[in-house]
Amino acid sequence: MPDRTSHMPSLRTDARRNRERLLEAAREVFAARGVDAPMSAVARRAGVGVATLYRRFPTRSALVSAAFAEQLTVCAAAFEEALADPDPGHGLYVLLERVCTTLVTDRGFDTVFMAGFPGALDHTEERARAEERLAHLVDRARAAGQLREDFDAADIPLLLMAVNGLAGQPPEVALPGARRLLAYLFQAFQAHPPARPGPLPPGPQMDLAGVYRPAGRP
Repeated sequence: MPDRTSHMPSLRTDARRNRERLLEAAREVFAARGVDAPMSAVARRAGVGVATLYRRFPTRSALVSAAFAEQLTVCAAAFEEALADPDPGHGLYVLLERVCTTLVTDRGFDTVFMAGFPGALDHTEERARAEERLAHLVDRARAAGQLREDFDAADIPLLLMAVNGLAGQPPEVALPGARRLLAYLFQAFQAHPPARPGPLPPGPQMDLAGVYRPAGRP
């Protein structure tokens, strides 16, 4: 009688590989199209059938949660690095640069972490923790004399809203635009901006027509 258990390790390996492919595909699809992208698009990107996708992740929320769980860890590490930076202003700037870059390159990030995708992760708890750490970073930088006295942690969502306006634009517009806008605004946040500030990051080549042109239209 054949030993049926001899095939179990390979089946488990295949299942694990399918799951990894699905999560990688989900991150790519959600980054490009948002978390409302068709589940069939994720399955196609992973090279599996839709039935396989639903066996692994019965609901969209389950897939979104699993796909963004690793990014949640990355975000937590970014906050820890910022808090550990001996230069509070530099730590805050590097953190904001990471967040701004993610906002304009990953359309799922805004929905999951900022707005809170229903049923995906514990976004209320995570967002509250992020706001607490952000307020602490601002307090440190202000206490060090690096931020103007009237700067408030509530000003950071204004910055993120402005940067988020670039989301959906082509990368050659969104990325340099976000970095240049952050550099501009961070100079205004400083308590003692340099009389001769250094050069700004290069910005995208745009004209006024580009402001009204829908993303993706030539």
